[in-house]
Amino acid sequence: MTLPSGNYTKEELNWFRSIFDQYYESIRHFAYYKTGDVDLSDDIVQETFLKLWDMRGKVNNNTVKSLLYTIAGNIIKNHFKHLKVVYNFQVAVKGEMTSNPSSADESIRMDQFNKQLQVVLASLPDGQREVFLMNRIDGLTYEEIGARLGLSVKAIEKRMSEALAVIRQKFGYKI
Repeated sequence: MTLPSGNYTKEELNWFRSIFDQYYESIRHFAYYKTGDVDLSDDIVQETFLKLWDMRGKVNNNTVKSLLYTIAGNIIKNHFKHLKVVYNFQVAVKGEMTSNPSSADESIRMDQFNKQLQVVLASLPDGQREVFLMNRIDGLTYEEIGARLGLSVKAIEKRMSEALAVIRQKFGYKI
């Protein structure tokens, strides 16, 4: 695993390396048991350790193991919630297609739409994407998101409106 570029102390790097070496395999197995997908479990483990690295200054060494499992579990839950949203959207679109059949290339266009949606979500700034996914996937209210992120409701509203504006601009579709 390669860390983002930056100036890090030797202690930080040694701490992270020891945590990574100690827990990598167990977190990977946990993710695999939950998802049944080797590639996805590798991605989840990588994202888990990146989140740990981002929080390295706040981590209590006595609870790092439970923190890693919690982070991995949340990433897995968010992944499946996202799949559910995509599935529900596809079902809704396919329902419209059966009532209004248009063309044989509908599934190809749907795949292209899903890829484009992933690109648009990835292009959003971190704050906007985080607020959008917490609201639309996790179903959290602006107040709950604000409490989790330590921001005001107005800041959450601003981030959400900016994210929705980008999505509407790219798709011409209200999400």
